[in-house]
Amino acid sequence: MKEVDFMKPKYQVIIDDIKSHILSGTYKVSEQIPTESALQESYGVSRQTVRKAILELSNEGFLRSEKGSGTYVSNQYRTRSGGNAMKKTIGVITTYISDYIFPSIIRGIESRLNEDNYSLLLASTNNDIMQEKKALEMMLSFGVDGLIIEPTKSNIYNPNIAYYLSFKEQEVPFAMINAYYEELEVPFFCLDDVQSSYLATRELIAKGHTQIGIIAKMDDLQGKLRMKGYIKALGEAKLRFRPEQVLSFDTAAKPSLSDNLEAFLDENRDEMTALVCYNDEVGLEVVHVCKKLDISIPDELSIIGQDNSYIAKNANIKLTTLTHPQEQMGRDAADWVIKQLQGKKDLPASTYYQPVLIDGETVKELEIE
Repeated sequence: MKEVDFMKPKYQVIIDDIKSHILSGTYKVSEQIPTESALQESYGVSRQTVRKAILELSNEGFLRSEKGSGTYVSNQYRTRSGGNAMKKTIGVITTYISDYIFPSIIRGIESRLNEDNYSLLLASTNNDIMQEKKALEMMLSFGVDGLIIEPTKSNIYNPNIAYYLSFKEQEVPFAMINAYYEELEVPFFCLDDVQSSYLATRELIAKGHTQIGIIAKMDDLQGKLRMKGYIKALGEAKLRFRPEQVLSFDTAAKPSLSDNLEAFLDENRDEMTALVCYNDEVGLEVVHVCKKLDISIPDELSIIGQDNSYIAKNANIKLTTLTHPQEQMGRDAADWVIKQLQGKKDLPASTYYQPVLIDGETVKELEIE
């Protein structure tokens, strides 16, 4: 028997499950779904509850019933939910909407879509797999013409791959931004994250620093690649990689980052003179914790952020950072999807943007003895 969410009405649980099976491609169009008796047994509900769920799904265009034969998967929901057929809609799924660099990315997407009179359907996942699943189901149910996605927890296995394969089967073009799922062959638009962290580390080395730490977010592909750039720069300079000078975190641990930073900085304050930060948000958190610990920036600790975000520009201290294409990335991804829908051929499968160092006030040049 299936595990039932008692917060939902029983018929709604059945509706949500069957929709998920259809949208992920587990149940194919024209395929017969389990019988009413089988659904009754599977969910531990009455026949009336099962029939209510089937009726609702039929009304929405997900199922069709044939008298004396059974109930089959329908694709009518695609034509019913798409709205104005004359105006195409592009779905956009990002991890966050109003935070950090995401408003600029979305602004770039929207400006390009407006030029060709495309609508935008926006969703966010908060970097949560289940919220990504709901967002993908919404996009499939609506029948979007194209899709732009920022992957969720892109450095770990994603159980929602089946939904992306459903878009491919339906020939709905989609591209990814900021990262991509390595399991899928999908066009993407990304900052060269290896190069970004490499340049940050190399800048610190050039300023005489040899004890350089890093803070990396490891459930996102950007974190893995930025770690790679850091290690590459240390290797070229023949500096030893020191595990004790690495602080890693993930989405779940982000609320505890300040406390973990406090312990990390306190433990390393006698040796570590510089720090490569995962992004500007982390860099400014380091500034905050250093004030608490009475560690002077940059006199005692030099730091470099990444992404050149608005929060770095508006901070009390001008953070040394590296550029991120932000609005341009959004425009380019939207342009790619539009050109796909227009039938253009030979479009790029991958686009990398090269970062540029932006000097600030958070790096000190050490005197070489």
